[in-house]
Amino acid sequence: MQVEVLKSKLQQVFVTESNIAYRGSITIDEDLMDAADLYEWELVHINNATKGTRIITYVIKGARGSGAVCMNGGASLHASTGDKIHILSFCHVEKSLAKAHKPIIIFTNEKNEMIGKKEV
Repeated sequence: MQVEVLKSKLQQVFVTESNIAYRGSITIDEDLMDAADLYEWELVHINNATKGTRIITYVIKGARGSGAVCMNGGASLHASTGDKIHILSFCHVEKSLAKAHKPIIIFTNEKNEMIGKKEV
């Protein structure tokens, strides 16, 4: 049997753009994607700490080093520029390995630059 567990979390990043005129998704700086082990087109959960909303969408690769965290299309209705959000990804692991699993937590500053990485 497998269980779904937290794979990684971008803790408290700030939305840099909210663009309704797009097909949908969230664009994330490729440096942040690499740090959090995120892949383009991967399913992610977005928890908005400013507004209290939660949505599920997918990742689009943003310019490396840009600090970009852009809500696109319908996702833009759930987060505005400047909102503080958490981006979570999940994975499936064998039940026997679940207790030993260590998710990656990425901490950033107000410019969405990585300031710390922790495996909990």
